[in-house]
Formats: sequence, C-alpha cells, structure tokens
Amino acid sequence: MQTKGGLLGAVRWTGYGLFAVTIAHFTIPVFRRQTLAIKGFLVMGATTFGLCMGAETYLQAFEKKQRSEENEMRRQARYELAKRGMLATETNISTWKEEQRQEMAAAAKAAEAAPPTGKPT
Repeated sequence: MQTKGGLLGAVRWTGYGLFAVTIAHFTIPVFRRQTLAIKGFLVMGATTFGLCMGAETYLQAFEKKQRSEENEMRRQARYELAKRGMLATETNISTWKEEQRQEMAAAAKAAEAAPPTGKPT
C-alpha cells in the first residue's frame, strides 16, 4: 500500500520536476548553462519528495480507516456492554471482541456445514 502510494507520488513529481526543469531551461539563460547533472539532481529531488509524500499520504489514509473501524467497533462494544449492565472497561471490551470473533467463527463453520439449497444442474 505504501509502495503503491510512493510509486504514484514519485511518478507524478518526476513529471512535475521534468516540466519545471524544461521550462527553466528554455526561459532562464543562467539555468540553460547549468550541467545536465544539476538538472538531473533537481528532477531527482522532486522525485524523492513525491515518493515520500505519496507514501505518507497512503499511510495516513490507511491509519485513518483503521482508526475509524476500531472506534466503530469500540462504540458497538460499549453499547452492547451497557445493554448487559456492564461498564465498558478495556478488559470487558477485549472479552466482548473475543466473543464476537467466536460467534463469527461458529457462524462461518455452520454455513460450511449447511447443505446447499439451490437446485442441482
């Protein structure tokens, strides 16, 4: 995921860097006299910036998604525990999470064991 974001950012910013260096080459006489190595260095600087920013953007989006899922699950746990008359402590929330995992595993196992209801072809 970070790799994808980094590569997309690097490609995008390489294009921006090439565009900026090309424009500077044709419009600024002092820049035109610079060596190819310096121009390449400027493009690679833009590429590196894009790589870092792209990867960081994807990582932050992933963390935001994980946080929202965790917060939703904790909200549901607090609600369910309150219905049982229990306080939503970390221990109780962890126990509730484990109960939910076991229920989901049992439901999946029951779905596998159930015979198919469709007509045979």
